[in-house]
Amino acid sequence: MYAERVLSGMRPSGRLHLGHHHGVLKNWVKLQEEFPCFFFVADWHALTTHYDSPEVIADNVWTMLVDWLAAGVDPAQATLFIQSRVPEHAELHLLLSMMTPLGWLERVPGWKEQQERGEGAELLTYGFLGYPLLQSADILIYRADKVPVGEDQVPHVEITRELARRFNHLYGREPGFEDKAREAVRKLGAKRARLYHDLRTRFQQDGDDEALEQAKALLDETQNLSLGDRERLYGYLEGGGKMILVEPEALLAPVSRMPGLDGQKMSKAYGNTINLREDADSVTRKVRTMQTDPARMRRTDPGEPERCPVWQLHMIYSNEDTLAWAQRGCRSASIGCLECKQPVLEAILEEQEGLHERAQPYLDDPGLVRSIVADGCERARKLAQETMRDVREAMGLDYG
Repeated sequence: MYAERVLSGMRPSGRLHLGHHHGVLKNWVKLQEEFPCFFFVADWHALTTHYDSPEVIADNVWTMLVDWLAAGVDPAQATLFIQSRVPEHAELHLLLSMMTPLGWLERVPGWKEQQERGEGAELLTYGFLGYPLLQSADILIYRADKVPVGEDQVPHVEITRELARRFNHLYGREPGFEDKAREAVRKLGAKRARLYHDLRTRFQQDGDDEALEQAKALLDETQNLSLGDRERLYGYLEGGGKMILVEPEALLAPVSRMPGLDGQKMSKAYGNTINLREDADSVTRKVRTMQTDPARMRRTDPGEPERCPVWQLHMIYSNEDTLAWAQRGCRSASIGCLECKQPVLEAILEEQEGLHERAQPYLDDPGLVRSIVADGCERARKLAQETMRDVREAMGLDYG
């Protein structure tokens, strides 16, 4: 019924690194070519852990946006915006909080783990408890049906689905729904109305999922229905009410574990990162001083690539021929560790060169980024306002 739409966001918590590039941004670049995409800076979410130092957020917002653009996120294909500039997020969050059982939030993995550890008293705030609800509002306000996440974030999408289902159940039954739905059926025309009734019966009485899909296709291809009637017929078809909020699906992102300089997952917490757009001299120094296989004490000692953090970077950046060369050379001690690092270093520097080149116009003229964001916020807010009109009407808050 609603258009396909992807929604994803990122907290402005500091400089992005190559883990973000390979784990998130490359996937965004791919998705923007396949679907309408909305990518937002989650600055309100950053306050859940930086509420006492908000001054660090502002600089991070603009730096992160330049990183996105440098990575290939295209404002001509995707909508880029800042969460706090679309106040409807907060309004929907508030209204959802009125109908969200407390236990749903307390069972979210992040909150449960924090409670079990018994640490982080500064995070005993409603903002931290309620951030999954704000995440849900971020998704539902755009009626996004696809949310790219890693496996660890699937529970956040699932609670969003539950909230949409609960909202539609509570508020989708507008007064006179059955009569309005039957009137909408008549607007299909005699032939299509008979087919709709037949498919609805097969689904509701026999559980025929194929009949459900056929009925949805029938509604999708019918041109003379208003949006309200289309929503009613979808709800009437499945035995529910008018669908107001869309249940999103988790779009599992390709698994990409970007290794850090020490072999652990690349993370600012481990101090093992290479930033996007890092200075070439700094990158060179970091790669050349990386630890290698601890068994190779001397140049003549054979090594084992599986024990070496450099090998993990080879797996990201090197082709089959280079991988075979590195394996043979390491195990036979025919190449040294600095020699083994060189192809990785060259590949990272080449990648960084492209990132720097794409970022430079925005660094030369910061107004370009602000213009992109202003346009994106305007587009995003129009969609958010449409959703909120329907939400207020469904909840009886549209007083005319």
